[in-house]
Amino acid sequence: MNRRRFIVEFSASMVAYMVVLIGSVWVLNLGAIEGGWKTVVALMPMLPGAAVALSVMRQVRSSDELQHRIQLEALSLAFAGTALVTFSYGFLENVGYPKLSMFFVWPLMAVLWMVGGLISARRFR
Repeated sequence: MNRRRFIVEFSASMVAYMVVLIGSVWVLNLGAIEGGWKTVVALMPMLPGAAVALSVMRQVRSSDELQHRIQLEALSLAFAGTALVTFSYGFLENVGYPKLSMFFVWPLMAVLWMVGGLISARRFR
């Protein structure tokens, strides 16, 4: 997949995600939806979210072996780092620290993925 196509797919998916997310939150805040439909509306942003994930996966698949290795190392750091941070904080919650939402996990993993990518790419310069 060429870089331009990836940028278009990724950007379109992210815009769709943001639009559906805002719409979903707005509809839920109106309070007009009851029962199981609340769950459906709450999960609607995950449809374009899956498109974001697929565009990233396609980009990684189409990259060369060096990029595969860089991404593997970056994801390894993100996976291990996220596990260490979330488990550590889980133990801190047991001694009175405030509970954190699961919404904090993905941004943490994304930041660690970017840091891992920078570190790994720098190694191969």
